[in-house]
Amino acid sequence: MYAGGRPNRWARFLNRISAIVFSLGVVGHGAVTLETVNPQSRTLLTLPLVIASYEGNEYAVSMLGQGSRWVRNVRAARGKAVIHAGRRRSVVLEEVQADARAPILKAYLAQAPGARPHIPVEQSEPVDAFAAIAADFPVFKIRDAQ
Repeated sequence: MYAGGRPNRWARFLNRISAIVFSLGVVGHGAVTLETVNPQSRTLLTLPLVIASYEGNEYAVSMLGQGSRWVRNVRAARGKAVIHAGRRRSVVLEEVQADARAPILKAYLAQAPGARPHIPVEQSEPVDAFAAIAADFPVFKIRDAQ
């Protein structure tokens, strides 16, 4: 459904439905809707996302890697985004350095089973196995906007 890192028509349809349901806040388990703005066209990008919890913090992980539109939008917006899960929450996403991502990626796979086909390491592998792919999968620490 994500050939070349881009959603096909069916995936886009399912993402729209999931984004609506996740935004209501009824799913739980870290299911949210992430809203970012394209800095050039000023168009809103809304997509479903599972937030990873690790050591008391929340993280947004790009299961499709560096080329995800939301990642580009967040970087261009200096981390500004909105998370919607029952209520809208303005946040700042701070990119985690690649050398600190491995344990977060492992935790993410445990919490987001839908991401498993996109990340080339089995969830049962040790953290060291995730270090080899960590640079390919952006991770952002979520902080409330001030």
